Amino acid sequence: MPIEAHDLNSFQKGDGRRRPVADVAPGSPIDFNRHIRPILSEYCYGCHGPSDDGRKADLRLDNAEGLRGESGSGKPVVAPRDPSGSELIRRIEKTGAGRMPPRSFGKAPTAAEIVLLRRWIGEGAAYSSHWAYLPPVAVSPPKPKGAAWVRNPIDAFILDRLEKQGLAPSPEANRRALIRRVSLGLTGLPPTPSEVEAFVRDQSADAYERLVDRLLASPAYGEQMASPWLDLARYADTHGGTVDTGREMWMYRDWVIRALNANMPFDRFTIEQLAGDLLPNSTVDQKIATGFLRNEAVQSEICKDELAASLLVDRVNTVASTWLGSTVGCAQCHDHKYDPVSQRDFYRLAAFFNTIIRHLDRDPRGNDRPVLRLPTAEQEAQLQAVRRQAGEFDRKKASGLAAAIGILPVGAEHRRFLTASAAIEKQVVTAMVIADSPKLMETHVLIRGNFDRQGEKVDPGVPGFLPPLPTDRSPNRLDLARWLVAPNHPLTARVVVNRIWALHFGTSLVATREDFGSQGEPPTHPALLDWLAVKFVSSGWNVKQLHRLIVTSAAYRQSSAASEQLRAADPENRLYARGPRYRLRAETIRDSMLAIAGLLDRKMGGPGVRPYQPAGLWEAIRHTGDFTAQTYVQGHGADLYRRGVYLFWKRTLPHPSMTLLDAPTRAVCAARRPRTNTALQALLLLNDITAVECARS
Repeated sequence: MPIEAHDLNSFQKGDGRRRPVADVAPGSPIDFNRHIRPILSEYCYGCHGPSDDGRKADLRLDNAEGLRGESGSGKPVVAPRDPSGSELIRRIEKTGAGRMPPRSFGKAPTAAEIVLLRRWIGEGAAYSSHWAYLPPVAVSPPKPKGAAWVRNPIDAFILDRLEKQGLAPSPEANRRALIRRVSLGLTGLPPTPSEVEAFVRDQSADAYERLVDRLLASPAYGEQMASPWLDLARYADTHGGTVDTGREMWMYRDWVIRALNANMPFDRFTIEQLAGDLLPNSTVDQKIATGFLRNEAVQSEICKDELAASLLVDRVNTVASTWLGSTVGCAQCHDHKYDPVSQRDFYRLAAFFNTIIRHLDRDPRGNDRPVLRLPTAEQEAQLQAVRRQAGEFDRKKASGLAAAIGILPVGAEHRRFLTASAAIEKQVVTAMVIADSPKLMETHVLIRGNFDRQGEKVDPGVPGFLPPLPTDRSPNRLDLARWLVAPNHPLTARVVVNRIWALHFGTSLVATREDFGSQGEPPTHPALLDWLAVKFVSSGWNVKQLHRLIVTSAAYRQSSAASEQLRAADPENRLYARGPRYRLRAETIRDSMLAIAGLLDRKMGGPGVRPYQPAGLWEAIRHTGDFTAQTYVQGHGADLYRRGVYLFWKRTLPHPSMTLLDAPTRAVCAARRPRTNTALQALLLLNDITAVECARS
């Protein structure tokens, strides 16, 4: 089997990770990042990786210096072109004492992996830095033989790889399949029968492109694309924790939908969510956007110091997963064992968010302060009227006319104004937002991650293996946000492009969307990933343009049918020799049923709705006390048939249709949803009241 295929269909999956075990085709060069680093990371980095904590024999195998250095025996760890003279090979192949990794480690390289290591050393043991930490390079698309199939540069990369594997792309899907696929992909809604027939009849050369443009301009596009972002943002309508009381956060959800529909450039989309409050003359919308950082689950059962520490940790992990595609959480307690993230790095990132007011006190409606008041025009007019009345009273009192004209006693009159004002304020919506504390708060490394054991004091900063912050002063959240979307940042554009690719193909170029580090999988098409990342940045971070580029490619338009030969060669469609075929997201399944039945209510925005669900679920886990979101009050009328993105999301018990179809609880950042197949899913679609009503319609 040629080396390019090793990461596609020859893996052992017993331990939950994929490991290359394929033979290497003669003449194919070994690539360190694709073929060797995963082996070293799997078996060696735990004891000989970047972490200073617990490193054995003072030997590092995660950098060139360690690999080219001497072992404790005085022999070279890796002797280029001399596998048998390399201590690495000798210790791995050893059968008795001194074998590496030791038997207590629980796993060892397979015979095929040892062959790869030997081949790599025999070819000269070329080393390269981790691919994800190098800036993407603008490469020219290849020129495959079957150039007639190519519709845009994406296809050139895909076809070039297929030809090297001896495979050919599948025919284009029929027009009915195409309009259904792209409609569901871009809007989360199926096309209507009339839309299907119109597209089938339209034989103009640009019919498909015009269809794509219409779908991208639809308000439903923002609703569809908001859902995966809300998974990352851990958006919910409750606080989480044991009590899991309600909160008002739907204004943030609506901001996301509006921003996506307006095609807000992704760099601005980033900056407003992480630091909208720090922008000059920040608007109400920019402050609402900072709800991204306020979406965390709150454990009200723990002490305030521990809660403050947990919120800080959650923000670091969420930002790292969302923009860096990195699992930095290990470094909360110790240096990362596999990636060059020290514990000090973790808390330097935390220092960016330690300036934020510690919102540990809750207002009566459930929102934690600070909040942004969002009165309607009518509410504001009512409040002004009350203030005018109070002002008139004060003027009359000051003029000494109060007693003469029979005004109520001062205390009673003011109580009346206060009561009227409080009654109106109770109806005013508030949004949880970010505000920096005027008091400087120090950040310390927490020893073993314990909130009550402070170590070294640290200032805001970023890990050393990434580009430095372009500032000579103490940086803040705005600097961090701008750093994340700087053109030379190696991770952000790749992570976003990879995530958007997965929305349309079901699989991503880097399978481990949440982990671009050493324990993650290398990209199946590294040149394509880099080309897309560079294109994305040069377009001005144009998200809709990226979607359009992907869905207008010939690769996306292929039929999803596959021959037995193709299934055997590429069972998971990682080479993209056929069109995408995967189960829809939970929200899309619900929305499709309602749309086809003619029941879907297309109203946008507003508080989360509560459609049918089995009785007693919330009540079974509720707590005593006057708490919101403890008793399920079912909606009525049109609220029963709103889109899934508007469902009220209770963290400890999301709507059962969402849970059964693999939606996350949103207690933490979720970079991808699993796909399971269970009997309960079939029972849901047979017996759920919404499904039955759709069937009747």
